[in-house]
Amino acid sequence: MLLFLAGPTLVSLYLSFTNFNLLNPPKWIGAMNYVRLFTMDSRYLTSLRVTFTYVAFAVPLNLAFALALAMLLNSKIKGLGLYRAIYYVPSLLGGSVAIAILWRQVFGPSGIVAQVLAVFGIEGASWVSSPNSALWTLIILHVWQFGSPMIIFLAGLKQIPKELYEAAIVDGAGPWQQFRMITVPMLTPVIFFNLILQIINSFQAFTPAFIVSGGTGGPLDSTLFYTLYLYLQGFGNFRMGYASAMGWVLLIIIGVFTALAFLSSKYWVHYEDER
Repeated sequence: MLLFLAGPTLVSLYLSFTNFNLLNPPKWIGAMNYVRLFTMDSRYLTSLRVTFTYVAFAVPLNLAFALALAMLLNSKIKGLGLYRAIYYVPSLLGGSVAIAILWRQVFGPSGIVAQVLAVFGIEGASWVSSPNSALWTLIILHVWQFGSPMIIFLAGLKQIPKELYEAAIVDGAGPWQQFRMITVPMLTPVIFFNLILQIINSFQAFTPAFIVSGGTGGPLDSTLFYTLYLYLQGFGNFRMGYASAMGWVLLIIIGVFTALAFLSSKYWVHYEDER
């Protein structure tokens, strides 16, 4: 804990108040790094906007898709175990460099997406090279990594008593009413758990943006994720003090979003043992 976690954390806090380029000793400059972030660095503000947009769309879409597939896999169909394993594979591969490279090819000018659109007479375009669509390709990649939340949703669905659905059917409730009045309320603890994990993971997304944009955050900074810009400042420009300040701001942002989720949970998360 001291060597690999607490020590580096405290050192990075100190470095965030210094000018440090790895070659010379750190020079104390106070809160100048933090002031520069919000008042003098337009690319930093762009990285915030891109990251917030990514989280706002990627997290709910990922959870909705994972829940839909979990409900499908919760039904009684042949080969269910095989389907569960297959659907989990994207989560094992989705964060890898190889998949990010493949994703860049799929949405490239001669990729599969462009070829499919050409069948319908739509001229192919490089989705990853357009500022209007590049970020959406990364959002789709995140949604494609639905395996982990899907497995957790599936475990939650298994815990819902079947008697509740049987009683609802007797009362004349249809599938949508059962989903809205039974499935969702009973799953809210699982939804909350997945929501927290997805928010944290999305704010820390790095590999897809780095590979798809070639490490630049392009085109026109449309994929300049927060962590990518932190990497460029720290390991590209050797501004370790500035990058440390960015890291601590990210920690605060994630902490705020997590705290807001916990504060709001008392209004929509329902536990079975509550009276």
